[in-house]
Amino acid sequence: MTMTQTLEISNRTDFKPRGAIRTVLRMLWRDKFALAAAIFLLIIIACAVFGPMLFGDAALSQNLRSRNLPPFSIKNGWLYAMGADSLGRPLLPRVVAAARNTILIAAGAVLCSSVVGALLGLVAGYSSPRVSNVIMRLADVIMSFPSLLLAVIVLYMLSPSVGNLIIVLAITRIPVYLRTTRAEVLEIRQRMFVEAAQVMGASSSRIVFRHILPMVIPTLVTIATLDFAFVMLAESSLSFLGIGIQPPEITWGLMVSQGRQYLATAWWLAFWPGLAIILTTMSLNLLSNWMRIVLDPAQRWRLEIGGKSNG
Repeated sequence: MTMTQTLEISNRTDFKPRGAIRTVLRMLWRDKFALAAAIFLLIIIACAVFGPMLFGDAALSQNLRSRNLPPFSIKNGWLYAMGADSLGRPLLPRVVAAARNTILIAAGAVLCSSVVGALLGLVAGYSSPRVSNVIMRLADVIMSFPSLLLAVIVLYMLSPSVGNLIIVLAITRIPVYLRTTRAEVLEIRQRMFVEAAQVMGASSSRIVFRHILPMVIPTLVTIATLDFAFVMLAESSLSFLGIGIQPPEITWGLMVSQGRQYLATAWWLAFWPGLAIILTTMSLNLLSNWMRIVLDPAQRWRLEIGGKSNG
């Protein structure tokens, strides 16, 4: 096989998006744990997007007669199904409202860190050794500080806000994507189809974005899914320490922090947001493990054969 034929095979575009989507949905349907995780995450996203329109200002409305109302107190209305906090605010709309900020911060940090880290990793993996060394030393400097400690120091100096949280958490996660992308590029650039593209006169940018990046994206998607859970826990930890989102804004971590002093008398104040954090992170981990198998051709055949044998 000539190098030209190899390049043509690598650029083959007989991939049908609709057929691929049906195949992925079929494999998701066969894995009940991943399906349950995907459904739960869709519910959380729907709550984050449409929750404020559904509940309005109910998350901020105070009713001192309902202070620390226990859960399942339907007599005060279905908004109090999860109980009320120390100011009589219903927990159900507060948990839903907190989902918006929690998901927004985690998604923004993962998106920024993955894009910047991937671009720097592509440059570090395909450019000259001198440029690569400079980029990797910068990544080493960031990784030399514990990510949570670095976020605490920066947020202590700056005013805690959604934008600052996203920036700080994104900076601490950039080295993860940078090092992963660079390692993938160093391995892929030695393959024959990349050498064929170089022989045919393709520019470096075309080789990187047309031939190398598509092969790196599946790994980055899997890491981003896991990192989403990590960033969400990091934001919850910062809010728990009191240097994250400040009232009247709210996140699940801030709700846990506010409810910890009532654990002996009103456990439900910290239980519901804590349960939301646990279930969301578990769902992300399950879905990430499923995506790792689906995006890897060497393992995807196990799901396909397993589904055919069960059918």
